[in-house]
Formats: sequence, C-alpha cells, structure tokens
Amino acid sequence: MGNQATSFRDLLVWQRAMDASVEVLRLARILPRELRDSLGDQMRRAAISVVSNIAEGHGRRHRKEYIHHVAIASGSLKEMETQLLLLRRHDSRFAEDVDRILAITDETGRMLTGLYRALKSPRSTPDTRG
Repeated sequence: MGNQATSFRDLLVWQRAMDASVEVLRLARILPRELRDSLGDQMRRAAISVVSNIAEGHGRRHRKEYIHHVAIASGSLKEMETQLLLLRRHDSRFAEDVDRILAITDETGRMLTGLYRALKSPRSTPDTRG
C-alpha cells in the first residue's frame, strides 16, 4: 500500500478526532455537577471511543477488521455529536463551545467516511493517512 501511514498517529482523521476529543474532555470537566456525572460521562466515553477505534483499526492485520473499527468510530462520533447537541439544547451557555466542537466533528466525520469508502473499495489502495 503506497501512501500508508506507518502509525495511527500519522492519520489526519485520528489527529482531528483527537482534537475533538480533547475539547469534549475539557467541556465535560466544566459542566455543572448534575450534567457532569451523566451527560458529561457519556460524552467522555464516546470521545474516547472515536480515537481509540481509529487507532485500533489501523493496528489490525486485516482490512475487514480495520473497516469494522472505522465504522464503530463513526458511530461513536455520531453519539458524541448527539450528546453535544443535547447539551446545547439543555443549556445555551455552552452553545459556543458545542458549535466549535461540532465544526471539528463534521470534518472528522467526512474524513471517516472517506477512509471507510477507500478501505471498502476493492480496486484501490487507500491512502490511510485519513
């Protein structure tokens, strides 16, 4: 595979997902207690799942397993976006933070879709840099 990343850390999609995840972790830390222990915890778990599944998929030996983990990462990203939207709707004080993070997750989602399609294509050798 020609343009393959040697480490998951080289993947642009992993780097953007990491940016979003760090922002979610920061946001979850400043939530009011009644949200921090419920919604904040769910947001943290989803954020961690996105970057972890991209990394794990990249480390798998078979393309089918990589595709599976990219699909899980995509699902976790949508879960995280939903939780952010719920937070914004519940408490408008966090609207600016949520919108900033959603801009990153939108880009990350497009990148995950591109990686997924490239991995699914039987004729291509995907540029797995993401």
